[in-house]
Amino acid sequence: MPHPTDIKLHQLSRKLEIAFDNGERFELPCEYLRVYSQSAEVTGHAPGQEVLQVGKQNVNIDDITPVGNYAIKLHFDDGHDTGLYTWERLYDLGKHYDRYWVDYLRRLMRAGHDHADLQALKNQSGQR
Repeated sequence: MPHPTDIKLHQLSRKLEIAFDNGERFELPCEYLRVYSQSAEVTGHAPGQEVLQVGKQNVNIDDITPVGNYAIKLHFDDGHDTGLYTWERLYDLGKHYDRYWVDYLRRLMRAGHDHADLQALKNQSGQR
């Protein structure tokens, strides 16, 4: 499993940039990290209890706290700070960003919520 060599928070663009020791680098939007938090608030306490996160388009990260040698805790400006992001989780979120993001947008759409990225997704689907 790759380990991070560098983690930079870009608050103006609301992105967390992570470089791994295998040469891969990801820029993950704060919104994406927030809606895919591993906290009970998001995942629930059991399968099927997941809570769809809405209205997080403008969320930012205020602070990052290291957790041992295996994770970080992200402190979001909406008060959320209970999810840990292990190196494995961050790498997975980076590696599968496109698939996970489209899945999130589809869940928003099915629940009747709007998002700026939904129009682009609808346009892509219409072109196929």
